[in-house]
Amino acid sequence: MKIHGTAIVSEKAKIGRGVEIGPYTIIHDNVKIGDNTVIGSHCEIGIPNHLSDGEELSIGKDSLIRSHSIFYEGSTFADGLATGHRVTVREKTIAGKNLQIGTLSDIQGHCIIGDFVRFHSNVHIGQKSKIGDFVWIFPYVVLTNDPHPPSNTLLGVTIGNYSVVATMSVILPGATIGENVLVGAHSSIKGNAESGCVYVGSPAKKICLASKIKLQDGSNEPAYPWVKHFHRGYPEEVTNEWRCM
Repeated sequence: MKIHGTAIVSEKAKIGRGVEIGPYTIIHDNVKIGDNTVIGSHCEIGIPNHLSDGEELSIGKDSLIRSHSIFYEGSTFADGLATGHRVTVREKTIAGKNLQIGTLSDIQGHCIIGDFVRFHSNVHIGQKSKIGDFVWIFPYVVLTNDPHPPSNTLLGVTIGNYSVVATMSVILPGATIGENVLVGAHSSIKGNAESGCVYVGSPAKKICLASKIKLQDGSNEPAYPWVKHFHRGYPEEVTNEWRCM
């Protein structure tokens, strides 16, 4: 382990081999950090709170948490978590492997997130959201949950595998987005979005099959499903499977 002299690490925390903890970071009691994880400066990891029901914060191995990020206790992240700076994650989030959370994004807790999900910067994930595998959510997207704010009713958003939500879109409470959906920029989605289709506008409307959109690289090949042409940042065992799809 490599722990900076100004860091405060609880003796009750479970710290794996090869972990690095940066200056002025605080690691609370109820925390488990996997091997070879790097935590930057001025982070606070495992903040106690009554909403966690005393559950542990577990961060998988080979993770990277950048400076000024805050994680409450009571969530579980599989291996390969990576954050930008100043990320906030509340309690009772369960996330798969290789989740990326962009700078200034927040996850409001009680969420289920799949494998290889990508949140860009300034993304807000409301409570009770359910997000599938290989989903892309671009900057300034908001997943809402209160159908008549302010109230005590929470209807989480569901997003299917391989779907893409473009910048500055709002997904309204209880909306269900199918698999391989493209939500265009500045859109507002309510209700159900059919798998394999493009939705654009406010309120968003289905305009075509996603497969009708062509790449703007001169190839004239379909842009969607995106896994046919975009493999950067994914492990070879995953992209090999995509080549067979």
